[in-house]
Amino acid sequence: MHSETSKDEPPAPDDARAILPPPRDPVAVPPRRRLLADLTPLRTSADFRRLWIGNTISWVGQGMTALAISLQVYDLTHSSFSVGLVGLFSLVPLVVFGLYGGAIADTVDRRLLGLASSTGSWLLAVALAVAAFAGFHQVWFLYAVVALQAVCAALNSPARTSMIPRLLPAEQLPAANALNSMTTTFGTMTGPMLGGALVGLWGYQAAYLIDAVAFTAALYAMWRLPAMRPQREEGSRGRASVLDGLRFLATRPNIRMTFFTDLCAMVLAHPRALFPAVAVIWYGGDAKTAGLLVAAPAVGALLGSVFSGWLGRIHRHGVAILLAVGGWGLAVAVFGLTRNLWLGLLFLALAGAADAISMVFRSTMLQAATPDAMRGRLQGVFIVVVAGGPRLGDFLAGSLGDLASPTAAVTGGGLLCVLAVTALGLRWRNFARYDARDPQP
Repeated sequence: MHSETSKDEPPAPDDARAILPPPRDPVAVPPRRRLLADLTPLRTSADFRRLWIGNTISWVGQGMTALAISLQVYDLTHSSFSVGLVGLFSLVPLVVFGLYGGAIADTVDRRLLGLASSTGSWLLAVALAVAAFAGFHQVWFLYAVVALQAVCAALNSPARTSMIPRLLPAEQLPAANALNSMTTTFGTMTGPMLGGALVGLWGYQAAYLIDAVAFTAALYAMWRLPAMRPQREEGSRGRASVLDGLRFLATRPNIRMTFFTDLCAMVLAHPRALFPAVAVIWYGGDAKTAGLLVAAPAVGALLGSVFSGWLGRIHRHGVAILLAVGGWGLAVAVFGLTRNLWLGLLFLALAGAADAISMVFRSTMLQAATPDAMRGRLQGVFIVVVAGGPRLGDFLAGSLGDLASPTAAVTGGGLLCVLAVTALGLRWRNFARYDARDPQP
């Protein structure tokens, strides 16, 4: 039985929501300010979380093995030239198979390709451990393993990297790339330190065995992923072509610029080859001083990744890349003028932080502005640039250091980097207008 409402009593609202305050417009809510790395991708995607944890563990193991192989080659040959050949045996497969690995990643299920290449890397780590325990110490065997490891890495990296835009929404890509940068830097910093300690305490077999065990984390993460077949456009060929990827790159100026700017930094202003001479001539130090110089950019890159929470609020990725690469060159140029060790380490760390920021935005632009059917091939080109650029930079810096002086090579290279990236920005002005909210390749 319903009672009538009194005339003095206000009528009941038709909708209970009428008595509630209006909801706040979500667009009007200011974004939360963040300083430390944004962990949202790790919270929202279990697949990305497993992949990130597995890669972090395996990168440490790979860093241990890389140092152990170099130490073992020197122990067997007592030749620095033989140790230098380790880098050559890894560079050539990375460059050659990087391009073809990207084409394969655009043809087959990327999860299966990543799983197969990860399994290959794991078997090679097991082979190193078995050979060391068996007392089989042959330089040719170590060179062969290094070359095969580079082949597996060249096949794995395009597959793994091109998966990330399928696992996360576009707005989380900068945070994901910052987390991946943290993984790489952490592995390259801590892996060699742990590897040196393990080799000194228990021999090469300990480092190789731990690497083999650590790599199972990456294998497990890849195994748990869903199928990742490329999303081809209607009418496209079933088999991806390397030449098609290069033709696509030729028509995409913004993506090309991500490679050009990185080459400015890595070829023109990469002073690593001069660190042994600089340690002695500028600072009166020794091998330990050179080690500090090598570690300083990695420390800066790690800190840049840890304090990367603010990067997600940047939408003008082109401008950010130009400023970051220019910052790298300027920091290297100032480093070339320092004669105080701690001041020099500070500017090298600043250069490393700028490089980490550049890497985050370059990777994000490459992932967001490239159609899924082309991501593998473009990631293959990325591998070639990342692997080849620093090696060319080492050659250029070393040659200029001998022909002129370390100061001229380091400071001149840093200033050339700034001038080159400025010229590129002026030549392709649309790159500075690139907006992540409307990615245009």
